[in-house]
Amino acid sequence: MTLLRYLDVCLVLATAPFVLIAGMPMLGYLVGACAWLLTRAGTALVHERARHVCDPKVKAGLQVAGMMGRVWIVALAVILARYAGSKDDGIMAAALVLAAFTVYFVMSLITRDGPLRDRPRPQGRPSTS
Repeated sequence: MTLLRYLDVCLVLATAPFVLIAGMPMLGYLVGACAWLLTRAGTALVHERARHVCDPKVKAGLQVAGMMGRVWIVALAVILARYAGSKDDGIMAAALVLAAFTVYFVMSLITRDGPLRDRPRPQGRPSTS
């Protein structure tokens, strides 16, 4: 299950050789990949912290801050790639982040690994006594 949970990260890292060989915009790839990995690590950190908070308001605040921070970092990375490189770099960064997000979203649905789900999950059937 751990591999499925991080399949988006595997996709981002496995794409590098193909981008290089195909002569695609490397700056856009690097900016998009760095932004995705940074936000993925930051989200994991925020979710872990939210898991240990008892106050629901603080937990919700951490969740919202994590989501909004992630959106801003990714959006700024695409803009940075566009203006530091070329239009193609911006498109490459946006395409990479979109593909990674799609895989992340689908895998979170398949594994039912919500951000605040306690670990480990109970195994077996619930008792009916």
